Amino acid sequence: MNHDKRGFTLIELMLSMSFLSVLLLAIALTVIQIGNIYNRGLTLKEVNQAGRSLSIELQRSIAQTSAFPINYPTPGSKFINRSWGGRLCLGQYSYIWNYGTTLKNPVANGSNSNVYTSASTAKIRFIKVPDPSAAYCALPVSPAIDPNGAVEMLTVGDRELAVHSFTISYDPSATDPITQQRLYNLSFIIGTNDQAALSANSSTCRTPDDIASDLAYCSVNQFNVTARTSNAVQ
Repeated sequence: MNHDKRGFTLIELMLSMSFLSVLLLAIALTVIQIGNIYNRGLTLKEVNQAGRSLSIELQRSIAQTSAFPINYPTPGSKFINRSWGGRLCLGQYSYIWNYGTTLKNPVANGSNSNVYTSASTAKIRFIKVPDPSAAYCALPVSPAIDPNGAVEMLTVGDRELAVHSFTISYDPSATDPITQQRLYNLSFIIGTNDQAALSANSSTCRTPDDIASDLAYCSVNQFNVTARTSNAVQ
């Protein structure tokens, strides 16, 4: 009786191991890619939710106040915009923020940043604070903010979000001569605050071919809002 028992040859074994290695590598790369897509989706969601919340909040506040000047540094301006941050004083509340570069490197700005009084060491990202007299927009600008009643609108969460730019403007022709209602155009950029993964002006994330890019955790979005003030003759 012929008992011909053959096993794997060395070449067959090497080919099998090579195939298995390629298969495991492909699976690993697929899992990593799925994880990156998932993380990017979460980052985009958090940025967009923050932008929508601020848009709604600012529209509501502007709708409850009369037309206001924004000609800083002229006294009486209700909008202050500096390289390190800004303030917008609307009726009962003021909105105060520091830009992302200031949050990352406060030492470089020295005393030029929005900070709480000594009672709090928390960083100011974008807060809403009671200010019916618009004292925080009075000149000269005082950096110290009373933390009592202040509400942070940009919580850190899983992603460190920050405001990277903020502008407000209006067209004089868009003011109703009878009711004095006025349309304001607001534009602001919100995004993650890993400065190494952002462009020089923090308006976009670095491109994929840049070694410092981080597409999974970097997201920046610009929000444009039109808001109308209340009827001044009511």
